[in-house]
Amino acid sequence: MTYFTTTRKGPELAVIVPTYNERGNVALLVERVRQVLANLDFEIIFVDDDSPDGTHTAVKDIAKDDMRVRCLRRVGRRGLAGACIEGVLASSAPYVAIMDGDLQHDETLLPKMLNALRGGAELAVGSRYVPGTEAGNGLNRVRQWGSDVATSLARRALGINLSDPMSGFFMVRREKVEAVAGSLSREGFKILLDLVASSKVPLKTVEIPFLFKTRNSGVSKLDSAVTVQFLGLLVSKLTGGMVPLRFLMFAFVGATGLIVHLAALHTLNARFELAFGWSQLAATMIAMTFNFIVNNSFTYRDKRLKGVSFVIGLLTFYIVCSFGTLANVSVANLIHDYDASIPLLAGLAGAIMSSVFNYAATNALTWRNV
Repeated sequence: MTYFTTTRKGPELAVIVPTYNERGNVALLVERVRQVLANLDFEIIFVDDDSPDGTHTAVKDIAKDDMRVRCLRRVGRRGLAGACIEGVLASSAPYVAIMDGDLQHDETLLPKMLNALRGGAELAVGSRYVPGTEAGNGLNRVRQWGSDVATSLARRALGINLSDPMSGFFMVRREKVEAVAGSLSREGFKILLDLVASSKVPLKTVEIPFLFKTRNSGVSKLDSAVTVQFLGLLVSKLTGGMVPLRFLMFAFVGATGLIVHLAALHTLNARFELAFGWSQLAATMIAMTFNFIVNNSFTYRDKRLKGVSFVIGLLTFYIVCSFGTLANVSVANLIHDYDASIPLLAGLAGAIMSSVFNYAATNALTWRNV
C-alpha cells in the first residue's frame, strides 16, 4: 500500500495579538492584516484571556474558513505580557510580530518591519518618537504624559538605547524571544522593555516611525495598576531578576497596608476611645482585609478570586498572615537578643521575613494555580 503525504510550508511570519474583550475589532483587524500581507506566508495568533464578550468565539468563526488564523484561549490566566510570550512560543515562524487588537497600531508597517529583519536586523520597533513620526491622538493628555515619563525613566534606569521602549508594536526574530523566555515576566504590559532588558547581547534594532491611532472599539485595559507594575519591572530588572515583579507588588501593597493599619488604630483608639488591645486587633483585621482585596485586584489580577473562592481565599490569607506575624516577631526578637543596640535593624529583619513568608505561603495557598 502506498501512502501519500501532503506537506505545507510553515509561515514565515506570525502576528501575535493578545486580546481581552476585543470582539468588535477582530474581523476588521484580520481583514487589514490579510491585505498588507497578501503575498506572504503568515499566520495570525490571537491569544485571548477568556474574554467575557466572546472574543475567542469570533476568532474561531473566522478560523473555520482561514487556516492562517488561530486562537489560543487562556482560561484562569490573564496578562498581556504572558499572552504575548505564549503566542510567540506557540509558533514556528522565524519572525514574530506583536501588535494590539484595538487597531491603534499601523498594520501597513508589517512588511517594512519584515524586510528590516530579513536584511539582518533582529528587532524592528514601531516608534512614536523617532523623526518622521506624526502626532497621533491615541492617548489622552494625561496618558501621553505618563508614557513620556515612563519612557525617559526606562531609558535612564536600564540604559536602553531605544526612543520608544514602551512601544507595544514590534517584530523580532523568534529565536531571540526563545533565548530569554524563562527570564521574561508574565505580569504587566511592557513586553518590549522586558525583552530588551533581558537580552544578554544588545539586539540589532531598527526603529520605524508610526502613527498611534485612536482605539476602534472597546475599552482600554490600562489603569493605575499598570504604573506600579512598570516600576516593579524596572526594579526587578535592575536587580538582575533576583527579586520577582510579583513579590515587589506584594511588598508594596503590604507597605500601604501598614499605613491603613496605623490609621485604623489611631481612629479606633483615639477617636472612639476603644481599648488599645481591641483597637490593635481590629486594625490588624482591617489591614489584612485591605491587603487581600488590593492584592486580589492588583498583584494577582491574572488569578483574581471571585465568589466562594474569594471568601475561602480571604480566610486562608488571614491564617497565613497570622503565621507571618509570628515569624516577624520571632526573627525580630532573635536578632534583638543577639544585639540590642540596633532595634530598628531587628524590626526590619522581622518585617522582611514576614513579607517573604506571607508571599510564598499565599502564592501557594491563596492564589495557587488551579
